[in-house]
Amino acid sequence: MPCFFITSDSFSPEGCITIIGEDAHHISRSLRMAAGEHITVADQNGILYDCALESFLPDCVIARICGAWQAESEPPYRIHLYQGLPKGDKLEMIIQKSVECGVYDITPFESEYCVVRMRHDDGEAEARKLQRRQKIATEAAKQCGRGILPQVFPPVTFVEMLKRAAGADLCIFCYEGQRTVSIAKVLAGARETLFFKKNGGETAVKTVDISVIIGSEGGFSPKEAELACNAGAIPTGLGKRILRTETAPVFALSVLSYAFELSGL
Repeated sequence: MPCFFITSDSFSPEGCITIIGEDAHHISRSLRMAAGEHITVADQNGILYDCALESFLPDCVIARICGAWQAESEPPYRIHLYQGLPKGDKLEMIIQKSVECGVYDITPFESEYCVVRMRHDDGEAEARKLQRRQKIATEAAKQCGRGILPQVFPPVTFVEMLKRAAGADLCIFCYEGQRTVSIAKVLAGARETLFFKKNGGETAVKTVDISVIIGSEGGFSPKEAELACNAGAIPTGLGKRILRTETAPVFALSVLSYAFELSGL
């Protein structure tokens, strides 16, 4: 059954959902669906809706909600990936694979050793890039059966990135200069403190936010590493081998999935 992502303003008090844009065109023109057929719709809270198509208008499709359930494909954490701007089209692959690995959102950033720089003189070009990146995330989310639509944000500076990343429950700074503390060691002691809370004598699982910071091809400067540590990030190694910037996020997300999702909470 086709799945589509919607925002909170798509709901009506009458129990219907309005689908607009490319998705509406895809339903009516590409899939040639008819009234009475069903689609699956996902909101940003991981809730899936079984909807029956009711009417087709020139600019939208109206569907009635028949049932709802919690998506089972979302991990028990929200990973916020902060990716140093890489060269070429590597960011597009990083977005696609990270969405498949369960990322919640992705924020590119500019650092000292980045070859690619943010452009402030061409807002239209940057808007087109962001639109393309979000489309890649959307298609990846549909393909792998995500219960939410991961967001891709515009690039930010290193300082702004640290401000955002440091607000998470756990901030992992993947640093090639860290040889003694591995990501496995960091996560080994984090399971109990991150995911379980005492509530009236009972232990309950809670959703946590985890920031993962990955550098560009050149990595991070010593000054940036110092700033990250001062902001509360944990310098973390990703093993004995040097990983490409497009490999590092997939590796880190896979380790997180093994530690906190596949092992069961």
